[in-house]
Amino acid sequence: MNPFWIFLSAAAILVLLVLLIAYLCYRMAFYAPRKEPKHKEEYPIPEGECYEPFREQMVAWMKEARALPCEELEITSFDGLKLHGKYYECDPKAPIELMFHGYRGTAERDLCGGVQRTFSLGRNVLVVDQRTSGKSEGHVITFGVKESKDCLAWVDFMIGHFGPDCKIILCGISMGAATVLMAAGNPLPKNVIGVIADCGYSSAKAIICKVIREDMKLPPFLAYPFVKLGARLFGGFNLEELPPVEAVAKCRVPVLFIHGEADGFVPCSMSRENYAACKAPKKLLTVPGADHGLSYLLDPAAYRRAITEFAQELNY
Repeated sequence: MNPFWIFLSAAAILVLLVLLIAYLCYRMAFYAPRKEPKHKEEYPIPEGECYEPFREQMVAWMKEARALPCEELEITSFDGLKLHGKYYECDPKAPIELMFHGYRGTAERDLCGGVQRTFSLGRNVLVVDQRTSGKSEGHVITFGVKESKDCLAWVDFMIGHFGPDCKIILCGISMGAATVLMAAGNPLPKNVIGVIADCGYSSAKAIICKVIREDMKLPPFLAYPFVKLGARLFGGFNLEELPPVEAVAKCRVPVLFIHGEADGFVPCSMSRENYAACKAPKKLLTVPGADHGLSYLLDPAAYRRAITEFAQELNY
């Protein structure tokens, strides 16, 4: 066979192999099929042994939230997706926390404690199903890239819905924390008075490389480029666009960082990195012994105290 055709065939096979691996990475990391599980739990909690000791409390919070009156809200994202949220009102004159859940979570599963916590502080809360989750539309999780744009759209909606004088605090847990930090790197209306970021990662690249290295036992320098390529080609987004650690350097509103010191998924060091990079007024609370997303469950008093003191220091 002509060497040229051998080379061309080998190159074509190599390209197809690269595309196949990139597609598999996309399906694993970013695609959300939106299929209902065959055996759906009535009160689902996050997967993992660390959450089982707190099951009873989380289920109780979900039941409490379901019993509360709420306003169902919906907006359309910049790319045409219907996004769903629930507004719980405690005091119409109080600030509203706009709250975002984590990776492959839902507002009810991840934020039920947030409803209880905001009410205990006399605040209102709007909990949002992120794109791909709950009652919101979409099939592609973008690790905060497009979700942060959704956050800004919710802010604009809230100002129109609740009035030009409403005060908004952006709040998120895990990927939701990354979402609000990335949103805060953009120009914000004066209505946004603060950010609460619980166990957020410093960048999508950093947390994905950690998972590749520690969970998949693969070298990140070989595997990560396929993940990034899959995001770009099949997900339609740049995985490295304005990561949280860069966004906080542009942030102009106060930020409270919270992280469990025993976090086995997103290392506490990532919040410390975000805290160090933040140029706005800031505070960092680390909770000894708390695993991923469990700081409030483990030490609710310290959690509420940090939020209250931060608000008092900044007079909001």
